[in-house]
Amino acid sequence: MRRFLLLLPACLLAASCAHVEAPSRNALAEWVPSPNLDQRRPVVIVLHATEQASAQQSLDTLRTANRHGPVSSHYLIGDDGRLYQLVADSERAWHAGGGRWGTLTDLNSTSIGIEIDNEVGEPYTEAQLVTLLRLLDDLTTRLSIPKTQVIAHADLAPTRKRDPGALFPWQRLADAGYGLWPRGELADPPAGFDPWLAMAAIGYPLEDRAAAVRAFHRHYRGRDDGEDPAAAFDAEDLRILHALAAQKLGQ
Repeated sequence: MRRFLLLLPACLLAASCAHVEAPSRNALAEWVPSPNLDQRRPVVIVLHATEQASAQQSLDTLRTANRHGPVSSHYLIGDDGRLYQLVADSERAWHAGGGRWGTLTDLNSTSIGIEIDNEVGEPYTEAQLVTLLRLLDDLTTRLSIPKTQVIAHADLAPTRKRDPGALFPWQRLADAGYGLWPRGELADPPAGFDPWLAMAAIGYPLEDRAAAVRAFHRHYRGRDDGEDPAAAFDAEDLRILHALAAQKLGQ
């Protein structure tokens, strides 16, 4: 009896572990393995601003439930450049929420999320940018993510999000080869140019067109229109859109 009682905790622990770790094979089926497989791979990198007071506060938020429910990201970059990983690259982190980018409608399943310790409206630090560029080089190389597929959280969810904000240095990333950015001298688009077709070609969701314009301005003009319901394109926007669409369609 004593031996049974000593073994009981170990048995219960083993049973608990077996319950938590789902088997990789279905017991209902005969296992006939095929070599024709691969891991699910992300195809987009989404950049966020934490909009919290510190990296530690964000680490706590990203590892627990909060008032909006549990959230996470694959990486967090502190303002001192320190890099934290919270979720494996092959796993699905809960960072994007509802939104769309091009034909992708479940961004959590198809992207890597990078949170940057920043309250929108303040400059990003040099240490953060150095770390971010090193991380982007690693992720795009190791996971074969196209370098142009680095976007803002606000790009995929323009009605809900504003991060990483108008002060994020997209030009700095573009100079290093990341993100879609207009190259060369900008020219006026030809007659009949449709900016909305260009926006859709780039990837922006257009259910709320004013919100899409605001997201575009944050990313490509470095300005924040706030919640202006009448946000619209100007001549420089059209030149940028023409260049971006040409690059996107030429890939």
